[in-house]
Amino acid sequence: MSAAVLAAAPPRPAHRDPQVLRWLGAYTASTVGDSVYYLALSWAAVSSGSPAQAGLVMAASAVPRALLLLFGGVIADRLGPRRVVLASDTARCLMTLGLAAVLLATSPGLWLLAAAALVFGAVDAVFLPAVGALPPRIAARDQLARVQGLRGLAYRMGSVLGAPLGGLAVATGGPASAFGAAGALFALSLPLLCALRLRPLPTGEKGEKGEKADGPVLRDLADGLRHLRGHRVLGPLMITVLLADLGFVGPLNVGLALLAEQRGWGAPGIGWLLAGFGAGAGAASLLLAVRGRLPRAGATLGWTMILGAGAVAALAFAPRLPVAVAVAVAVGLLAGVSGALCHALVQTECDPAYLGRVSAVSSLGSLGLAPLGMPLTGAAAGLWGTGPVFVAGAAVCALSGAFALTVPSLRRAELPR
Repeated sequence: MSAAVLAAAPPRPAHRDPQVLRWLGAYTASTVGDSVYYLALSWAAVSSGSPAQAGLVMAASAVPRALLLLFGGVIADRLGPRRVVLASDTARCLMTLGLAAVLLATSPGLWLLAAAALVFGAVDAVFLPAVGALPPRIAARDQLARVQGLRGLAYRMGSVLGAPLGGLAVATGGPASAFGAAGALFALSLPLLCALRLRPLPTGEKGEKGEKADGPVLRDLADGLRHLRGHRVLGPLMITVLLADLGFVGPLNVGLALLAEQRGWGAPGIGWLLAGFGAGAGAASLLLAVRGRLPRAGATLGWTMILGAGAVAALAFAPRLPVAVAVAVAVGLLAGVSGALCHALVQTECDPAYLGRVSAVSSLGSLGLAPLGMPLTGAAAGLWGTGPVFVAGAAVCALSGAFALTVPSLRRAELPR
């Protein structure tokens, strides 16, 4: 077959592309490993100290992640996303296996667990932007929305499988066994990542090695921020994402537990609410994975955020658990659609040379800043009650959707066919 015919052949759908499937397998293994690691860390921390001390250990990862995330984007663009993801999973594999060995040999204090959490957060700061920058290097541009749907399904699968797998490992051999299982899962991702063959970047873009790594890091970071500020879609999109994260993360993570406690639904109630949210988000990911794109992506993004804000506010007034679970499904579905569209628009609109830095900015709200605001959410709920916290969060989410709809360039943004 001639080269011209090969060039004219349509690309494979993402769910049938061996490169995408290798990446998906590596991402799923890494996501399940994350869930097992955090369960093992929480169990080891609770077993070694007070609940307050365990909470500090669990929160330790958020600090370096928030401080270093933007610089992690520079590293991803300089070195290439596959290399950074490969190095990150290698580091996490070695660290978790090392923790397992230490726990088998002795009973370390909380200081070692806190140090491990800090290192894990620092590694996350370079891993997360690289994960966001990798899909355009393995899939055609018109398949990136479908890849985001598949990524969402893998993330939900990691959450569903990780908790029981980690619990089984702890029950079998304690935290050491769970850390060992997490290390094995990280190790499973490595050969899959090594087998990836990256697509060439468009003419004039940087290759696998990224940008030349001899200039100041701050200059590269400033270049990425200027690229964002001057882009007619990405600049407004980052403001939309940040507002949505600030309004969504705190009330949903802290507020659900408080709501279940106040209504007398207990721990099973929290489980049902989280399951409802996960089911809705999984359905949204499946929708995008099957359809490949949604028409009028920018406008759909804005309206799903506004409708999702209404569903978040409705949670505070749900009288019974079945009603609250149904509302949680709606929240998950709408948030899943808007989140997948945000990621897809970032990857299709961004110049590949800046994708690591732009992905870092996109992740900063949900994974860096918003978790640090969770204690404030809890304090506000203690002062004014859970209902006002949900309503305030919903108002911020609605503001983000309204902003998306009022910016013409973002409202008219489309995903490629």
